[in-house]
Amino acid sequence: PRPRSSREGLTTMDIRDEHPNLAEWNHLIEASLSDPDSEPILNLERDEDPEYDAVFVGGGAGGRFGAAYMKAMGGRPLIIDAWPFLGGSCPHQACVPHHLFSEAAEELDRMRWFSDELFFPKFDASRASILGLVKLFLAGRGSAHAFMNWQTKEQLEVEYVLNARATIVDKNTVTAAGRTFRAKNLVLGMGARPVWPDIPGLDLAGVYDFVSLVEELDYEPTRCVIIGGSKVAMEYGSFFHATGCDTTIVSRSQLMRTKSLHHVDEDLRQYVVGGMRLRGMEILEGAHPVRVNGTDGRATSVTVRLADGTETDLPCDMVYMGTGERPSLNGADEILGVEVSDTGRIVVNKRMQTGVPGVYAIGDMIDGPMEMFKARKSGVTAARNIMGEDLEFDFSEYPDFLHTTYEVTWVGLTEAEAREKFEDVVIIQMPPTVKGLDTPNLPLPCAEGTMLYAFSKPELSGFQKLVVDGASRKVVGAHHVGYGAKDAFQYLDHLIHRPEGLTVDALGWMNELFLNPEHFVQLSRLRAGSAELRNL
Repeated sequence: PRPRSSREGLTTMDIRDEHPNLAEWNHLIEASLSDPDSEPILNLERDEDPEYDAVFVGGGAGGRFGAAYMKAMGGRPLIIDAWPFLGGSCPHQACVPHHLFSEAAEELDRMRWFSDELFFPKFDASRASILGLVKLFLAGRGSAHAFMNWQTKEQLEVEYVLNARATIVDKNTVTAAGRTFRAKNLVLGMGARPVWPDIPGLDLAGVYDFVSLVEELDYEPTRCVIIGGSKVAMEYGSFFHATGCDTTIVSRSQLMRTKSLHHVDEDLRQYVVGGMRLRGMEILEGAHPVRVNGTDGRATSVTVRLADGTETDLPCDMVYMGTGERPSLNGADEILGVEVSDTGRIVVNKRMQTGVPGVYAIGDMIDGPMEMFKARKSGVTAARNIMGEDLEFDFSEYPDFLHTTYEVTWVGLTEAEAREKFEDVVIIQMPPTVKGLDTPNLPLPCAEGTMLYAFSKPELSGFQKLVVDGASRKVVGAHHVGYGAKDAFQYLDHLIHRPEGLTVDALGWMNELFLNPEHFVQLSRLRAGSAELRNL
């Protein structure tokens, strides 16, 4: 039992003087989620009518990190979130399940290629279950929620109101849980939700997006049509297909050529998309979905207009929507008068300030990549400016990644972009593209994660490319397909975008951990002795 109090006729759960452990938090969160009438959860100091430095509307990645940073700087933030937990959609429905599913796809892919070979058993597709992985995720997702609720209260000492939807009155006033909260500043971080195009038949059973898939799937799909060519479409499609669910992607644009992706090298794209097709996925580029057809209220096929103008029906028992997201404004733009772009995102400057003094917007509410680094850093940027710093955050350049059955990672310029900018561009690449060389039989690059492929199926051992400005000898781009290199790219991003950059000479003089997934260090060392750099 938790202390209850009543104010303005609303019962609330006051945990300020309690210290639930992780198991207790987990139980409280699950009980709140299962009961639509559950009480708001209050972690508030006892002083009457306080004025906060900022109210963060939304306790996702941006709101939680921004509030924690503000508190550490000596400010007084308040988080209000409609969910009974902090952390937002990432651990609940978005990035955490997709990483779980992508890891499963990697394992399933290896088991399929090596079925009944070496020490691998014969692959049994009946044991590879989409529904089973969804249930595994649902059973474990509460642990992240419980920890963030506990940590934010006990270690970061941030006040919050959970399980209560905020109502914005004006730029200094928010109501929630039957109470009125006043603040000098307002930070909007309500996140985003999937958006579906206007296509007949999307109301049929069997049509899902990344939210409804984990919340509502109750059968095992065997044939899937994915509408959209986003990261989400590629990642979930690769997972579905790896389980044995035959998957077709219908995309108006070429995969990895959507507006939301930047700096995708064409050779990397060809390797990734070619690998998806090699594994049996059908990818229809330049195709438009016409309608979803159904029988007895369930989706049974998708009619598609192909690039040549002809129409065809694609049979399926699941339709997955990978068509993007839009911010959850909830009327805040009209109440506050903030500017909204034609993509539905709130317009801010590099300090996360809107055109309304004292109102900030962060995370998925604003333009730019819908990535965790942007959410967290934009929240911190807002907090630091509120606390008196003059700080800008430019998220136009950043490392990026997606998963198929590989990790696909890149940063900086593509080869084509570099050739437009520099007179002398040097490429260091593995496997090499040398005419007449039988590269499909070359077991390189190989490292942790691809050693078995390198020795048995070398064409699957990955791809990597380093793009260098020959005149300055600076690395201007890096591109990788394989395993285990993703973490390195956040450091490569920092190094190559420093004013002094990262030269081939410095890279080639680093101490590599052999065999490392990214061979850029040793490959650079093979060319660094040349006064005039040449391709490798």
